[in-house]
Amino acid sequence: MRAMVGMVVGLLLAGSSVAVSAQDLSGGRPLFEAGAATAPTPDAAASAMSLPDPGAFDQQPAGPAPTPRHTGIHALGKDLLDDFKHLPSKENFIWAGVAGGLALAVHPVDDNVMNGLAYDSKAQSFFKLGKYLGQSYVLIPVAIGVYATGRIKDQPKVSHVGMDLIQALLMAEAITQTLKYTTRRERPDGSGKNSFPSGHAADTFAFATAFERHIGWKGAVPAYLFSSYVAISRLPDNRHWLSDTVFGAGVGIIAGRTATRHGAKYPMSAAIVRGGVEIMFSRNYAAN
Repeated sequence: MRAMVGMVVGLLLAGSSVAVSAQDLSGGRPLFEAGAATAPTPDAAASAMSLPDPGAFDQQPAGPAPTPRHTGIHALGKDLLDDFKHLPSKENFIWAGVAGGLALAVHPVDDNVMNGLAYDSKAQSFFKLGKYLGQSYVLIPVAIGVYATGRIKDQPKVSHVGMDLIQALLMAEAITQTLKYTTRRERPDGSGKNSFPSGHAADTFAFATAFERHIGWKGAVPAYLFSSYVAISRLPDNRHWLSDTVFGAGVGIIAGRTATRHGAKYPMSAAIVRGGVEIMFSRNYAAN
């Protein structure tokens, strides 16, 4: 199982087409099917203070990014290529590992959760709207609308948010579709072998994460509640397994963080510590 997490993480970060597979502990339902840097030595007469080598991975920037003037649509392609260039990073590797570990942890109960929700009329009624709200044809026009509003009203902060939302959604879709047609996991309803990961979960969590970058954790809570609602809605709709939605959420977080990486200091971060991974939340106070 640990080897599987490593393979999926590698596929996510490098865009590899390596085929991966895992077996259900309860009886064989497949989770996937194959289709040091050296610090500079200070001079004896110089100050003992020196800047550390940044190493092979991108490091988390220290402060918030200045708001640029409006980013034109013509720059979208170049910016997306730049985003994918920054996809392999220490933070993204950690988030992919966390998402992969959680997906494998809940995988043994995929059948039980599905049987409990897929035939629950109350759950189906409550989560009915999720299948529509999480579609790309809903989220991308919303992002474009935010961008257009900023351009029309000459509000660079608003157009910046809109462009970051567009890029986060496009990146999430690219990663998700690559994984779907590489892992080839069958959907619960048997409609196709493109179940893993959930695109609805990936897109809505990418949207929420990019939104969080601009307005902070407190203001982004409704966005994360919305993305959670959409992700869970895929279970009573009989379209995804629980592990699909868990990993899809991780893909969305990675896409949102990467698309808004420039000068970003996120309220939520992950770090490797002795014995595991630590998820940290912080609150930023801005001086008036």
